[in-house]
Amino acid sequence: MTSPAPSLPCPSKRPEADVVIYDGDCGICSAQVRKLPWWDCRQKLSYISLHDAQVAKRWPQLPAGRLMQEMCIVTPSGHEYWGIDAIRHLTRRLRRLWWLAPLLHVPGSMFVWRPLYRWIARNRYRLSGMKDCPTNVCTTKGRANDASQTDGYEADAGKLHR
Repeated sequence: MTSPAPSLPCPSKRPEADVVIYDGDCGICSAQVRKLPWWDCRQKLSYISLHDAQVAKRWPQLPAGRLMQEMCIVTPSGHEYWGIDAIRHLTRRLRRLWWLAPLLHVPGSMFVWRPLYRWIARNRYRLSGMKDCPTNVCTTKGRANDASQTDGYEADAGKLHR
């Protein structure tokens, strides 16, 4: 079980915050999440690794395979934002990211952002420079397109389908 870094507030510490569910075994993902508290000057976020057992207990509707493919933000009302849409949500939610919002909300720009996000997500372990995997996660995560690893979700034209 991987948990957020000690300096990151977990969902139980901020029950009214949006919850960022990220891959705590991914170097790139963890590094970016550790930067979010600075952007979150109004403390609107909490954080939890997708590998934490609490994720499956608290949000059983979130497919484990999809969480392996995309980060997810769950709002207190239960709304889910996945992948690049989660990043877009952050630009609207965090005051310090206002400057990024126009870039991510240009009409038609998702045709660029969605494939770029997916490519980075698919290659995140290689891009992190992980050579040794202490928990053997790299071999299973590297097969994200295998239906047995993704709970039957497949990427198609910007949406995930079962």
